[in-house]
Amino acid sequence: MRCDEVRLHLLDYQEGRLRPEAQNAVRAHLDGCSDCIRADTVEQELTRLLEQRLPQHPASLALKRRLAARWAQPSSPRSWWSRWRASLAPALAATAVVLVAAPLVYYERAASRAAREQTAMVAEAVNDHLRLLASPRSLDVERGGLHQVKPWFAGRLDFAPVVTFEGDADFPLKGGSLGYFRDRKAAVFVYARRLHPISLLVFRADDLPWPSRGLTRLDGVDASIAADRGFNVIVWRRGQLGYALVSDVDARELAALAARLTGGS
Repeated sequence: MRCDEVRLHLLDYQEGRLRPEAQNAVRAHLDGCSDCIRADTVEQELTRLLEQRLPQHPASLALKRRLAARWAQPSSPRSWWSRWRASLAPALAATAVVLVAAPLVYYERAASRAAREQTAMVAEAVNDHLRLLASPRSLDVERGGLHQVKPWFAGRLDFAPVVTFEGDADFPLKGGSLGYFRDRKAAVFVYARRLHPISLLVFRADDLPWPSRGLTRLDGVDASIAADRGFNVIVWRRGQLGYALVSDVDARELAALAARLTGGS
């Protein structure tokens, strides 16, 4: 394998996701290439740091508090058939719990699932941006404009990235690189705002946990806007493709770039 091929597969190699022949080929290359060994070490250290710093989300106590409030209500007055109460009370209580708790449980689970979906997508986008910044060679194709960057991905992806914004004086296009978003390859377009790099990841949108709550309407698409570890992130889906825009620039500046991208993508 060549150095560029090995570095593309380093993360899969470290996690044992490669086929045996590819795993052996990467290992053999690393045994004789000091540059790729350093790149492998950087990748391992970055993965370790990201795993240590990922946010933890404790379970909500709202459901317990609401149920406790329900049970605190005064009991119904005794009736003439109270002699049947001892046998009917357990069944009535179970029915009441189901009727009261079912909507609450559904709401709590839906809200928790939506929060996890957004957190997962945002964390993955930031991780991929950090990997790009830490790479010894962050760009596979530099400058040349969108009509040079987009064709470079031909044959390297199983889809055609749809990006029409060529960059401007405020957000120049610096180049592109091949990356990953979760379990799939991604096209990475690198823009800039002054000295701040901005990563636009484009990837297949199928079978991903897309956020469904708390979305912002952004020029024809519903986008999820969040922040994680000092980075602002905007994630959206359009057709069969997903987009993640990541940078440490001001949130309003990142939204301005997103508007340019969604306006023509």
